[in-house]
Amino acid sequence: MKTGHPWRIGMGDIPIFSGARHRPPLKRPLWIIVLVSLVSIFVICAFLYPPQSSAACYIFSSRGCKAISDWLPPVPAREYNDDEIASQVVIKEILSAPPVQSKNPKLAFMFLTPSAVPFEKLWDKFFHGHEGKFSVYVHASKEKAVHLSRYFANREIRSDQVIWGKISMVDAERRLLAAALQDPDNQHFVLLSESCVPLYTFDYIYHYLMNTNISYVDCFEDPGPHGNGRYSEHMLPEIEMKDFRKGAQWFSVKRQHAVIIMADNLYYSKFRDYCKPGLEGRNCIADEHYLPTFFNIIDPGGIANWSVTHVDWSERKWHPKLYKAEDISYELLRNITSVDVSVHVTSDAKKVVQRWPCLWNGIQRPCYLFARKFHPESLNNLLHLFANYTTV
Repeated sequence: MKTGHPWRIGMGDIPIFSGARHRPPLKRPLWIIVLVSLVSIFVICAFLYPPQSSAACYIFSSRGCKAISDWLPPVPAREYNDDEIASQVVIKEILSAPPVQSKNPKLAFMFLTPSAVPFEKLWDKFFHGHEGKFSVYVHASKEKAVHLSRYFANREIRSDQVIWGKISMVDAERRLLAAALQDPDNQHFVLLSESCVPLYTFDYIYHYLMNTNISYVDCFEDPGPHGNGRYSEHMLPEIEMKDFRKGAQWFSVKRQHAVIIMADNLYYSKFRDYCKPGLEGRNCIADEHYLPTFFNIIDPGGIANWSVTHVDWSERKWHPKLYKAEDISYELLRNITSVDVSVHVTSDAKKVVQRWPCLWNGIQRPCYLFARKFHPESLNNLLHLFANYTTV
């Protein structure tokens, strides 16, 4: 029998060594692997669930909380194209320029109407005695209006056809602004429809609008089908969905903002081309989205986010509630003028109610100076109540 390494019969040429088996040392100590794993888990948890207490924050920084993103290299900003850069320069220049000084500042009342203004008698009563403090402009898109008030006579501007829901509505608004801006004394510009009526005296409205440096543009975020559901990716890169907003078209803007609206072609062209009824299966209404989105992008802090014109959408139809003659009462008008909180409801299944106080120079005040939509037959009742409900 041979001596040396033992062999097992039937195992071929595989050697079996006798004695204790010695394992080679680990390349890394086990404790290092465990530590790295724990740190990795800790960092991931901190990223997903950032610390809220000051004690937890101290673990990350003695100077306060820092998000994980603060430790990472900054994400480079999107490179703007030539049109965006030019637009930003113009807008910044207009906003930084001092307002046009006028010895006789006026309100410009701009009526967007198919023909006549059925409430001219009421407006005549409203304007009387305040000559020199206002200007009137009428855009009659269907037929030339016959006027009953001297304040409306010969105040028509060059008009064109207006189709509800299409960009022609915005074109008419810009046409009114262009006409009103030609008078350097006009300092604030109010867009009204033929069915609008004033809720206060002229002096109250004049003081309200002239003594604030913001514009009253309705603007809110609606994630539902009648909000962001109308957005088109063709608006990229200039308009992202996160900036898309909705609001009523009835605005009241200061002169600087009126000039900016007229200067804009970049954002306007996006809505002209990609916000229209039926496009890509969406019913995008340009006049409900253009100005809210535009100001949300270029000067969000310069608008109030609500309109000074009251509209009742409680019936949830394509058009707001129409007030008929039998609806007109002192209580109705007082209820409208008592509202001091702006309310919006999203169009998605959640129907989220958004509320914020109507602040005038930091003071909560009534939201609405005007109201619509009133039937022409309600004129006499409104005239009868005018002296009572416009007592301020």
